[in-house]
Amino acid sequence: MAETHLEMRRITKRFPGLLALDEVTMKVNTQEIHALVGENGAGKSTLMNILSGVYPYGSYEGEIILNGNECRFKDIRDSEKFGIVIIHQELALIPYLSIAENIFLGNEQAKNSIIDWNKTSSRAMELLKIVGLDENPATLVSDIGVGKQQMVEIAKALAKDVRLLILDEPTAALNDEESNKLLDLLLELKHKGITSILISHKLNEVEQVADVITVIRDGKVIDNLVKGIDTIDEDRIIKSMVGRDIVDRFPLRASQIGEVVFEVKDWTVYHPQHNERKVIKNASFNVRKGEVVGFAGLMGAGRTELAMSLFGKSYGQKHQGSIVKAGNEVVLNSVSDAIDNGIAYMTEDRKGYGLVLIDDIRHNLTLPSLQKVSEKGVLNSSEEIVSAEKYRKKITIKCSGIDQMVDSLSGGNQQKVVLGKWIMAEPEVLILDEPTRGIDVGAKYEIYQIINQLALEGKSIIMISSEMPELLGMCDRIYVVAAGEIAGELSKGEASQESIMKIIMTHQKRAKEITV
Repeated sequence: MAETHLEMRRITKRFPGLLALDEVTMKVNTQEIHALVGENGAGKSTLMNILSGVYPYGSYEGEIILNGNECRFKDIRDSEKFGIVIIHQELALIPYLSIAENIFLGNEQAKNSIIDWNKTSSRAMELLKIVGLDENPATLVSDIGVGKQQMVEIAKALAKDVRLLILDEPTAALNDEESNKLLDLLLELKHKGITSILISHKLNEVEQVADVITVIRDGKVIDNLVKGIDTIDEDRIIKSMVGRDIVDRFPLRASQIGEVVFEVKDWTVYHPQHNERKVIKNASFNVRKGEVVGFAGLMGAGRTELAMSLFGKSYGQKHQGSIVKAGNEVVLNSVSDAIDNGIAYMTEDRKGYGLVLIDDIRHNLTLPSLQKVSEKGVLNSSEEIVSAEKYRKKITIKCSGIDQMVDSLSGGNQQKVVLGKWIMAEPEVLILDEPTRGIDVGAKYEIYQIINQLALEGKSIIMISSEMPELLGMCDRIYVVAAGEIAGELSKGEASQESIMKIIMTHQKRAKEITV
């Protein structure tokens, strides 16, 4: 019989005007990968924040029982003493410190208050080997990709003698290869005696590694599925998550495609620090009225860099080429120029670039559209409240009200705020960079419906996504990006995962031959 490692009994958590958790009870066994799934705002992260001490004892009701003993954590350091380590969706690494420094940040290898750098480096190398990362510990975190940064976070957890590892959407920003590597690592850690709690919206990954799946909806446990006992499939999980069957993941849209509205010709961009290195090379493409055009490619292909460089030269230097909108060439030297010309960009990095986290929903939603809620340069607060409430309802942001602070929202609802603020700006061209990252199946469907509605209204939409099924299900055409170049173009009828990957591999082979 499996040994119980953790019990959370009748956990209840209230925020002003919101019951976030309602008597949630969950049991996790030793050496188990326990998945926690649910819609955005269901209470998953809140529950884990209670377990890890982010919300201290006294701010919630209920009990935490660890190895048979009740624990009352007052902060994160307190929970870490018991081997509980949480890795949040937004990584907590410092980019301009080395890998070794990040691994032992707050847990320095010191004697008499003096850091032993030799011990720090050698111990970091041992931990990197365990997580399968072949990097020099002296390498700056800013010089490695997101997938490797996730492995550094896990190495950091192992340095704290972790026994219960909590991962909140660990693969949200990873490609398939990096995701599989991380999941394989979780299975290895399980065999080494480490228990894991995995929060994820990627249900195929949950099915792949989880021993038990707990489904939370509206702050309550709805279902508890045990591998080998219960029938586990995506349809059952989705129904438990959203309370209904979702027959079609991608809503149908009767495309009404018109003339070319947005065209980019021979667009070349150089790296922001290395002025001789081309990041985008002679990219040319177009988008028509009422059309959803996808941009596919592997991580690092240059899709985000291309989008940001077009949005008021937000990325790179020495921009070359031309942008044509509605038949006229436009020069976009700033974000304001782009917005004034009816172009909007929804960033993939909502916390870094998309939101003012210390402000409320109302101000975040209206920020790009202040002229619409102002008279002669004076903000009309009543009009701002009405507009913000209208768009909060339109995109169904789960919150206590538009005055709720954005940093207190779930990741998915933060993403909705970013989308909502650009919809309010009423652009003609809307660039969506990973619009459903970190969002559950039900919320994704709602966002797909919004995208379809915008297309039917005649908006021209560019959609960047690392999820190929999403591009195939939503887009009228797909451009394939590889090594900063437009490597190919596919109509909806031609597009498939195989045809996209064939273009990428052919391009990579050709580039290698040219290099040789």
